[in-house]
Amino acid sequence: MTTFAAPSTDGQRPSARKAKVAVLYTKPETVLQDYERLLELADFHQHLDPSKTTILKDNISWHFPFPSANTTPWQLEGTIAGLRKGGYSDLVCVQNKTVVTNAFKGEDLNKYVPVFRHHEVPVKFNFRDMNWEVYQPKRKMLVLDKIFPDGIKIPNEFHGKNIVHLPTTKCHIYTTTTGAIKNAFGGLLSTHRHYTHTHIHETLVDLLAIQKEIHTGLFAVMDGTTAGNGPGPRIMVPVEKNVILASGDQVAIDAVAAKMMGFDPMSIRYIALAHEQGLGVGDTSIACLTL
Repeated sequence: MTTFAAPSTDGQRPSARKAKVAVLYTKPETVLQDYERLLELADFHQHLDPSKTTILKDNISWHFPFPSANTTPWQLEGTIAGLRKGGYSDLVCVQNKTVVTNAFKGEDLNKYVPVFRHHEVPVKFNFRDMNWEVYQPKRKMLVLDKIFPDGIKIPNEFHGKNIVHLPTTKCHIYTTTTGAIKNAFGGLLSTHRHYTHTHIHETLVDLLAIQKEIHTGLFAVMDGTTAGNGPGPRIMVPVEKNVILASGDQVAIDAVAAKMMGFDPMSIRYIALAHEQGLGVGDTSIACLTL
């Protein structure tokens, strides 16, 4: 487990911004229990309101099963079990589609459906079951208001709910790495989100700012049992790593994952921008506790 704090802007002492990222090695025999322990180590109860609905946002980068590309069924089940054990009874999974993936095939082929049925978790599809409404962010946007001058539309059912992102540890052709922050890309933006690819890093930071305004809690649980090396999110070389991560800080978990993949997190623009904007802690060089 790593805890780190953001440096001050005057170079004198660390600021009050701190982040905790829990990292565990796991194995098939204990992976479900390890996920439950992971949530506890990352203090999930401090980041999520148990009186609110909690959205599980899985990550289907490719509807065909491919190691490291998609949320794993053990990641999904272990997270659900940990949340339920912690008193979070009102859970719902939200899925989205892209121009190249099919959400219905994805949940079936990646073995999510038996998990949903066993734990009685309903599934909603943001392209079918939700209304999209214009949202006016309180925070000044970097690019989204320019890309969508007629208004930034987001699903109406995301307001006033917790959200738990379920990304995997992998590389990405547009953003170098992809994780918790980019996982909001599919849920919050419609199928027209490809309009943002030219300014993808700024878009991700804008989406994180919006999430902090509309959600009652933010948390991320990342699977690195198999990591994706190469031109992700679909054409990758799977690498067995057997690690799992969790954090209430979306920037910190992506930074730690990037570091574990061999990158300098602050050289990745979306992490550095989010850190500079005060949306999380991305500088892993200031870690003060490792267990």
